[in-house]
Amino acid sequence: MKPRNIRRAAPLVWLGLFSIICMLLAETGSAQAQQIPGSQPPRMNLPGDIHYSAWRKLCLNLSDGTTVCRTTSSGTELSGELVLRLDLVERRDGVARLQLFVPQGGYLPAGVTVIIDQGAPTVFPYNWCLANACIAAGPASPKLIAEIESGHTLKIEQTNADASISGTSVPLSQFAGAHKGSPAATYDFDLNDLED
Repeated sequence: MKPRNIRRAAPLVWLGLFSIICMLLAETGSAQAQQIPGSQPPRMNLPGDIHYSAWRKLCLNLSDGTTVCRTTSSGTELSGELVLRLDLVERRDGVARLQLFVPQGGYLPAGVTVIIDQGAPTVFPYNWCLANACIAAGPASPKLIAEIESGHTLKIEQTNADASISGTSVPLSQFAGAHKGSPAATYDFDLNDLED
C-alpha cells in the first residue's frame, strides 16, 4: 500500500506520529537531563505535589496541507522530574485525541480516569508504555473539549498495581486561551521525506 493511501486510511496514526515528533521537539533538554544513567528509577504512581506548566499550543504543518495541533501542559515534582503530561491533539478536520502521559505501575486493565470539575468520569485506556512512562489515550469528543475549555480542574486518577488510587488535579484556567489562541510554535514536516 502506498504511503498516500495509508494517510487516508489511518488518520489517527498521523496523530500519534505528531505526538512523537512533538515529544522530540519540545522539552528535549529537560528529558535529556532526566535520563542520565544511574539516576532515580522511574516513578511508579502519581505524586501528590505536582507543579504544572502553562498550557501551550504547538502545531505541525504537513506537506499534504494537513495541520495538527497539540495543546499541552506538563507536571513536574519539586525536584524538576517530569511525571505527567496532558495533550489534546487535534487535526484541522476535527479529529481529536486526548493523551495522558502518566507514571508506570498503573493497573493496565483499569485505564486512566479523567474527571472535569464535578462531571462524569471518562476512562482512557492505556495504549502503550515507554521506559519511564505509560500513555493512556482515546478520542476526544467536541463535548469533552468544550468541558475542558470551560472547566476549572481536570482530575486524573490512576489505579496502581496494588489496587490503590493515586490522583492529581490539573488546572484548566489557561487552557481555553491557549487552545483558542495562536500557536506558541509551528513546525513544518514534509511527508514525502517518509517515502525515501
